[in-house]
Amino acid sequence: MQKIKIAPSILSADFARLGEEVRAVDEAGADYIHIDVMDGHFVPNLTFGPPVIESIRSYTKKPFDVHLMINPAVQYLKDYVTAGADMITVHVEADIHLHRSIQVIHDLGKKAGVSLNPSTDESVLINVLDDIDLILVMSVNPGFDGQSFITSQLGKISRIRKMIEDRSIELMVDGGIKPSNIANAVKAGADAFVAGSAVFGGNDYVASIKSLRDAAC
Repeated sequence: MQKIKIAPSILSADFARLGEEVRAVDEAGADYIHIDVMDGHFVPNLTFGPPVIESIRSYTKKPFDVHLMINPAVQYLKDYVTAGADMITVHVEADIHLHRSIQVIHDLGKKAGVSLNPSTDESVLINVLDDIDLILVMSVNPGFDGQSFITSQLGKISRIRKMIEDRSIELMVDGGIKPSNIANAVKAGADAFVAGSAVFGGNDYVASIKSLRDAAC
């Protein structure tokens, strides 16, 4: 059975008690803590900066999966690593020198990911496949939580899975993931999932995460 990873997105958490929310999903079985960083420029929203990430770092030992939806990104990479990031994902659409950013992340001792918006063709990955640890397929348009899964991304996920071949690259999906559609994404080839409202929308995080794992089988 394929082992999937669940990364609750704290964009959907209660900001007034963010540290406790991080601890709660850790104890509920999260594999990663997904942190959506938005700049109000690349996407129409503002979220977390390094000080917020640093303030919640002590609440869990689980990896911080930091998704930078900012443009530019490269000059801020060290700040996010210092704040506690374990993996940093940058967008191909926002980073004109993508390979340089990947190198910087690795030079800082962290895992590097690349994210694609729904309208971006997977061919942009060809020249960085041997240099990345994670590919993040956006199955909604980035900027807000609670959107519906864009089903056309299933074909993209499948094509990327074939591109990965035997490389040690995680294939993550972000946007609209819930028990009713996670199995389709697993079948297409994804093995890691960002879940916002599907986890934080209920009162029982253990049950929410378990329902995603069960539905993925």
